[in-house]
Amino acid sequence: MEKSAVIFDIDGLLINSEPLWNQAAAEIFRQYGIILTEEQYALTTGLRSKEFVTHWLIQHKIPATEFDRVEEKIVNLALSLIDKDATLMPGVEHIFQFFLKRDFKIGLATSSPVELIEWVKDKLGIRSFIHASSSAQHLPYAKPHPQVYLDCAAAMHVSPLACICFEDSVYGMTAAKAARMTCVVVPSAEHSKLPHWGLADLKLSSLQNFGDLHFNMLNH
Repeated sequence: MEKSAVIFDIDGLLINSEPLWNQAAAEIFRQYGIILTEEQYALTTGLRSKEFVTHWLIQHKIPATEFDRVEEKIVNLALSLIDKDATLMPGVEHIFQFFLKRDFKIGLATSSPVELIEWVKDKLGIRSFIHASSSAQHLPYAKPHPQVYLDCAAAMHVSPLACICFEDSVYGMTAAKAARMTCVVVPSAEHSKLPHWGLADLKLSSLQNFGDLHFNMLNH
């Protein structure tokens, strides 16, 4: 099917926010005696805060009564840090202009809270370009479940088969492919050689590198 819509993840793809989420988690987890390595954070990259918090608190035998409180603290601190320190990833302006010139519908689909979606729309100056956005914050299941992508496609009134998705995490890529969408991954340099990326339709080192040859390959 010919492509007519593009959907972007946010954290780690459009804004350099993953280190800030980890910074927020480290600060709050430290209050509970939890210290994680970079490798451990990488294991849960792409999960929404609820699954991330639950995973590590269970591992460290923290009572379930603390789960919601810890999640709220991490989310609030992370959003504050993002507002203050987040920077755009390379190629963001290029990729939006690329699809705007082709009259594509543009969507955002993230495991992060709705507040981050609204912040990104204003920070990037793209509010008027976004046809739909979806957050898995309150869905029964988040990425790697495909629902957040299916919801975004439905809100744009397009078939999942007509969508190209851009992702930076294994969980996000899995969600996009489970939704039967074409998926381009832009993993961080330290994770780019993982074998998992073979599920993607295309792997790039930067959004800036996406061009006509890639588009034509994915569209036919």
